[in-house]
Amino acid sequence: MAPNGDAVQLPAGSTKGLANYPHGRIAPAGSRTLYISGTSSRRPDGNFDGVTVNADGSLSFSVEEQTTTILKNIEAIIKQASGGIGDLTNLIDATIFLVNIKDDYAGMNAVWNSFFPDISAAPARTTIEVKALPSPKLIVEIKCTALIP
Repeated sequence: MAPNGDAVQLPAGSTKGLANYPHGRIAPAGSRTLYISGTSSRRPDGNFDGVTVNADGSLSFSVEEQTTTILKNIEAIIKQASGGIGDLTNLIDATIFLVNIKDDYAGMNAVWNSFFPDISAAPARTTIEVKALPSPKLIVEIKCTALIP
């Protein structure tokens, strides 16, 4: 059994997701649940990865860079909560918020799939578009749940 329980997949020939995530996960008995707040690409210095302020004051974004930093920040939270033994394999569920799903879904998915190449080990997942996030320098945020043994 994986640290995040058993994957639930519909039978062959059924609808598949557009990225690597199962239809559901069954939590193992005896695990504690860690609810992780919406996490961004903010660095310890207060700046954000994946955003550049241009000379004219406009912003340029990299959803790939923001998503990578977010997943690394989530992993750090799991490691802290688990005394260093947990990692992203403990995630059971994730909700991804994108400011522009049309332009950024593919880039976010590419990073997601690189972190979770095996669909049977990936957390369940939902992605939604939102009008805005707490900072204009953010285009993606992830809220998730992990299981800590």
